[in-house]
Amino acid sequence: MSEQKFEYLLRLADNALVLSQRLTEWCGKGPALEEDMALANVALDLIGQARFWFSYAGELEGKGRDEDKLAFLRDAHEFRNLLLVEQANGNYADTLARQFYFDSWHFLLLQQLLKSTDERIASIAEKSLKEVSYHVRRSGDLIVRLGDGTAKSHDMMQAALDELWMYTDEMFQADAVDQAMAAQGVAPDLASLREPWLNYICEVFEEATLTVPPMNAWMQKGGKQGVHGEKLGYLLAEMQFLQRAYPGATW
Repeated sequence: MSEQKFEYLLRLADNALVLSQRLTEWCGKGPALEEDMALANVALDLIGQARFWFSYAGELEGKGRDEDKLAFLRDAHEFRNLLLVEQANGNYADTLARQFYFDSWHFLLLQQLLKSTDERIASIAEKSLKEVSYHVRRSGDLIVRLGDGTAKSHDMMQAALDELWMYTDEMFQADAVDQAMAAQGVAPDLASLREPWLNYICEVFEEATLTVPPMNAWMQKGGKQGVHGEKLGYLLAEMQFLQRAYPGATW
């Protein structure tokens, strides 16, 4: 088994799982019925993608850990998601800012994973890209609607985008795992995604009459290596409760 490929698959799966869990926290609490349903649908898309990645990771590991065990029986320091996706929902502008940054990157990543030398990864990417193409259009449209809306919606959107900017650089920083996957043709060079991501971000910001945060701002990192904030611990405590309290429980 390739330990590095297993680690890489966990990153893909954990990003989708954690963000999906965050979005489900809005269920029944959205600012409008349409948005409530739309967020729930995005969450379902992401949980489906997480299942694909976890299933492959479990098969590759060969230790009998299926998608459920990998999702519900790992502690916070074993999770490999980006710090961005674990950030709290905050107000609706915060949620949309988080989604917009991630969707814009996720779309570009999946496009490149279509070319993966690993046929299983390329196949999962192809399925996921159909859903994420909708995600990125939706989040970009909402950024424009709120940024170029009322003075209040504009200010809230700008504040949210500024606040979460510090978590964006981690998406493009390659460590030994990323470098190994790129060298094998399994995954792209993350640095190559930065320019198209920034171009798209700037295009949407301009249309939304918003200001792009400083490019030289201080950035957070560590999520991909298992260094997380306390927010993830609370999220996992809620998400994993049933399996932890009643091991092996089934419906």
